[in-house]
Amino acid sequence: MPSCPTHRRHLVSCGAPPLRPASAARAPSDRGGATKMAAGAAALGREGGEDAFRRLFRFYRQRDAADLRGVVDFSAPGGQVFRSQLSVSSVSDQDACRAGLQPVSRWKAYGLNGYPGFIFIQNPFLPGCQRHWVKQCLKLYTQKPNVCNLDLHMAPEKTADLWGQSKEKLRRKGSSKCEPRSLLEKLRWVTLGYHYNWDTKKYSANHHTPFPSDLAFLSEQVAAACGFRGFQAQAGILNYYHFDSSLGIHVDESELDHSRPLLSFSFGQSSIFLLGGLKREEAPTAMFMHSGDIMVMSGFSRLLYHAVPRVLPNPEGTALPSCLNQALSTDLPVGSVIEHSSDEDWQVCAKYLQSSRINMTIRQVLAEGQKFPEESVTNTESRVPSEDSHHQENSRAKRHKPNMDS
Repeated sequence: MPSCPTHRRHLVSCGAPPLRPASAARAPSDRGGATKMAAGAAALGREGGEDAFRRLFRFYRQRDAADLRGVVDFSAPGGQVFRSQLSVSSVSDQDACRAGLQPVSRWKAYGLNGYPGFIFIQNPFLPGCQRHWVKQCLKLYTQKPNVCNLDLHMAPEKTADLWGQSKEKLRRKGSSKCEPRSLLEKLRWVTLGYHYNWDTKKYSANHHTPFPSDLAFLSEQVAAACGFRGFQAQAGILNYYHFDSSLGIHVDESELDHSRPLLSFSFGQSSIFLLGGLKREEAPTAMFMHSGDIMVMSGFSRLLYHAVPRVLPNPEGTALPSCLNQALSTDLPVGSVIEHSSDEDWQVCAKYLQSSRINMTIRQVLAEGQKFPEESVTNTESRVPSEDSHHQENSRAKRHKPNMDS
């Protein structure tokens, strides 16, 4: 084995094959030629042979920064982007603030022509509040009884405190790729609430742990603002990306209730997100996701193919986006779920995020009063997924092999 191997991360939440590392290119600020690039990408999607989604996945994963000008940027909306109306009265300013969010009346929400039910909310978080969710994803949500990919090949006592075993190594970490990775850097996914079974591709009543109350409250406010009052956060999948990570093409269809939205929160470095159609033959639309951005997939868009072909350094060209350098207010409202992070804890989080992105996807698995099918309840033992299993929820999707170009 070489003394300094190249580690290819294998994201598994919602389908993620191990792919060749992509070059880490920053999203360009020059918008010139965007229409031409979008047209070129669309033409690529119409070519014969390989399905349209796969071709564009490869296109955006392999090309340099100059080829990203056709990617939709919601910080400079235009073309197929339009402002989306939110249910301002459904969330009080106090509840929004308690969740670390600005008043809903100040949110910048957008939709895309051709994608009814898709809502993109551009960083609605109050200054400093993103830090709370980053710390929770790295320090608290990684703790037992939650499940993570490291459980597949490590003894339970070895994964009981990933934060404690990683923080000093992360704090001292330099720029050399030859340095051994901490356990947090080897983390690919964590599941919360109803734990997804990667082999059976199902949730079950007997594989459940308490869902974090702070994350449930955040999700309820976002869902209510988008017209889904009464949303229940029942399952969460956290993805931990690095610059050589990607998320494979998939559909989130394992939840028994598809009438409730899928919520996606992003923190850290940026990425390209592809949103397609009901079939892989339909070419997807590419868009940037930056730190603090939220996506809501509901209605028609709830069961569309999607993927993340590439993680990019944030467009500001700094180690961290400026929104993560903002200090949290010392005057938090009564009942706030947001907690102050110590300087020591944030130093570890900031070091991790310099080359990483964290994504939280939250789902409601069951409708009000709905129960799991009888066979799911009687299957009292969850199967342990194999090391290379991934959350490829649609059976038609191919399973990708290591070191293969996708």
